[in-house]
Amino acid sequence: MIGFFIALVSGALMSVQGVFNTQVTKSSSIWAANAFVQFTALLVCLGAWLLSDRSSLLAPLRVEPKYMLLGGAIGAFITYTVIKSMDSLGPARAVMLIVVAQLLVAYVIELLGWFGVEKQPWEWRKAIGMAVAIAGIIIFKWK
Repeated sequence: MIGFFIALVSGALMSVQGVFNTQVTKSSSIWAANAFVQFTALLVCLGAWLLSDRSSLLAPLRVEPKYMLLGGAIGAFITYTVIKSMDSLGPARAVMLIVVAQLLVAYVIELLGWFGVEKQPWEWRKAIGMAVAIAGIIIFKWK
């Protein structure tokens, strides 16, 4: 149950963050805003690290395969694409498309067992759920 609650909080925070970042971009450039966002995230993470565990900051460098270290770089492009999509589509439409894209890619990752994730079998109910989500986007966008 706690995972469900945390996921809901995560989704809400992502939506609010996207709106905030889009507004910051209006007073600067997208890459300057993105750098500021990533820098403030670094400061928060360092503060949380100082207050909580103080494990080795270099420990993540031991991860294998090494491409798993690209999460931060991907995060910079996530911030960029969220800002651009919210600016051009508005928060609600952008978030709906972002969430459906996340769901679709996550399901493919599970089905194929990519990136060390345990492979899952195909389930029609999940495919139907995805179709319902896509239909929801079409209905939401319909004028």
